Amino acid sequence: MGMMEEMMDAMMGKLSKEEKLEMMSTMMGKFLAGFTVEDRQKMMERMMPKMMEGVNMMDMMPKMMMGMMGGGEGNAGMMGMMSQMMGDSEAKQGLTMPRMMTRMMPQCLHMMLPGVPKEERSDFVVTMVAALMEQGSIGMSDEEKEGLVSKVLEKVRP
Repeated sequence: MGMMEEMMDAMMGKLSKEEKLEMMSTMMGKFLAGFTVEDRQKMMERMMPKMMEGVNMMDMMPKMMMGMMGGGEGNAGMMGMMSQMMGDSEAKQGLTMPRMMTRMMPQCLHMMLPGVPKEERSDFVVTMVAALMEQGSIGMSDEEKEGLVSKVLEKVRP
């Protein structure tokens, strides 16, 4: 173990959970300064399995989504941490929460659904498709809605 690791172990052992969380959010920006988007993405890929170990994502997902969608307290919430991780370039490109969700949700479903029991998974799919169709067709004419249903059916039929 190197000197830096020994110092970190000694320091972390003295901090409370609350102090560690506060330190994490205040130091994130400083720590990531100078990292490219690709650097941050690689770091997240390496860290995520360690952070998620023992976490039940099915229980955690609704809480996370609510925090991300508007329940956060400034930069202390999930969106603040994610925006710090992503940096300014995505913000300048207009990577807003709805755009992030359309990118992240399919990937989350690919990872999580295989682990959900068959009956629950089936109920979830019906609920999710209904919500997607209802909310996704807001403001569409009847003709546009029919076109959307046709596209969905083309995609899901074997």
